[in-house]
Amino acid sequence: MIRLFTALEIPGEIAGRLTRLQRGIEGARWIEPSDFHITLRFIGDVPEDVANDVDEALQEISFDPFEIEVEGVGEFGGKKPHALWAGVRPSEPLTRLQARQESAMRRVGLKPETRNFTPHVTLARLKGIEPPEVYRFIEANNLFATPRFEVSRFVLFSARTSTGGGPYVPERTYPPEAE
Repeated sequence: MIRLFTALEIPGEIAGRLTRLQRGIEGARWIEPSDFHITLRFIGDVPEDVANDVDEALQEISFDPFEIEVEGVGEFGGKKPHALWAGVRPSEPLTRLQARQESAMRRVGLKPETRNFTPHVTLARLKGIEPPEVYRFIEANNLFATPRFEVSRFVLFSARTSTGGGPYVPERTYPPEAE
C-alpha cells in the first residue's frame, strides 16, 4: 500500500514568505517549508496496481499553465482548531484542474472526495491550542498575500501513513498539455 495525493508545489520565494508567518502560536507544529503544497486530490492508501492506474489516469489530464496567488489565513476545526492555513485565491483554471483530477480518480474506481475543495497551504498542525490564540493569529495576518506565481505542472506525492504525513516524496510530475 502507498499513500498518495496530488498537489501543486510552492515556489521557493513564496515558501519563504509563508515561513515568515510561522510564529506566534506556542505549541503549534509548524510545517517544514519543503513540505508546503496545495493539495488537489487526496487519494489515500492504495495498492501498487491501483497506484499505476492512478498514474495513467493523471497522465491523460490536460491543462494550460495558469497563475495563482496565496492570500489570507484561516483555520480548520472551528471551535477546536486543528490546522492553520494560508488561503489560495479562487481561480477557474485551478478549479478546473482539480475537477479533472476528481473525475479521473472516479474513473479509476476511487470513492468521490466528500469534502469541498478549499485550496490552501497548511502552515501548522494545532493540538490543544486555545481558539482565542488561533483567532488572534488570524486577525494579525488576515491581509497576508503573495505575488502571483505560475503553475506549470502538478505532482503525485507519496506520504507516510502518520499524522502530518511528511516528508512528502514527489513520485511523478505532470506538465501542461504539450504545445
